[in-house]
Amino acid sequence: MKHSSRFLALVDDAKSRVREITVDLVREELDGGSAFTLVDTREESEWNAGRARGAIHLGKGVIERDIEQVMPDVDAKMVLYCAGGYRSALAADALQRMGYRNVLSLAGGWRAWCRAGMPVDETPPAGPG
Repeated sequence: MKHSSRFLALVDDAKSRVREITVDLVREELDGGSAFTLVDTREESEWNAGRARGAIHLGKGVIERDIEQVMPDVDAKMVLYCAGGYRSALAADALQRMGYRNVLSLAGGWRAWCRAGMPVDETPPAGPG
């Protein structure tokens, strides 16, 4: 997908404040038993088509509204991802402004996750995503 220059400028601005993590580092953390929550920020239709194993769904459109109910601990480690790492960076920036201190955005997003052969769930989840 070709993104507009204004959108990319907005993402670049957010990324200047957000820590990104690579799939390889996430794999190391998973293998090492590190405690963190994977948060899928994509649209519900994207989530239903497939998601990172163990992820929860808080779409970009509602994450700021719902995060405090789902993740009340502002020190809890979260790795956010979207399709390519743009929306997750915007969401991570917003969560940091809300006081969350341990939020990372997955560089390359879902596409990088799949390319790396990371575990996925492809069956639609039961109940709300």
